[in-house]
Amino acid sequence: MRAYAEGDMEAFEALYQRHKGRIYGFLMKKLKNQTEAEEVFQTIFSKLHIARKKYRQDIPFLPWVFTIARNALVDHIRKRDAYQKHVTTSELAMERAESEPAGQFEITGLSSLTESQRQALDYRFNQGLSFAEIAEEMQTSADNSRQIISRAIRKLRKLMVGKEIDHEKNYK
Repeated sequence: MRAYAEGDMEAFEALYQRHKGRIYGFLMKKLKNQTEAEEVFQTIFSKLHIARKKYRQDIPFLPWVFTIARNALVDHIRKRDAYQKHVTTSELAMERAESEPAGQFEITGLSSLTESQRQALDYRFNQGLSFAEIAEEMQTSADNSRQIISRAIRKLRKLMVGKEIDHEKNYK
């Protein structure tokens, strides 16, 4: 590792060949998904390359690289789970909106929004305007139009979560 830290690419190749199987095996055992394991594997060696000059000789290489691997794995799982939570929430909202009688969500959900929030949502999602275009239409800044939409979406999500809880109570 010391030679690699000093720029010896042959030393990197030797480290890579010696440890790639153990690192990849660790990732496959934890993730059970080849695509994800390959993605994290690449991340680990990128981080190893970036941190190579910080390597301390008094720390054995294998525990050091596995610390990088564990941290990369944890970061990947957090990102994946956050993405899946977002997608699941969005899918539930769409399913619920499709299953309710036409206009019911509009009455209960959109009526709780301010006029500017409803208007901004209409510009964004029905008319497909950019935040800058919405700002121009509403005579405000692009950042403010983004904030209006963000607050409206959060309010609608809270209503959806509330409906989800109500639906769960009805099934028990």
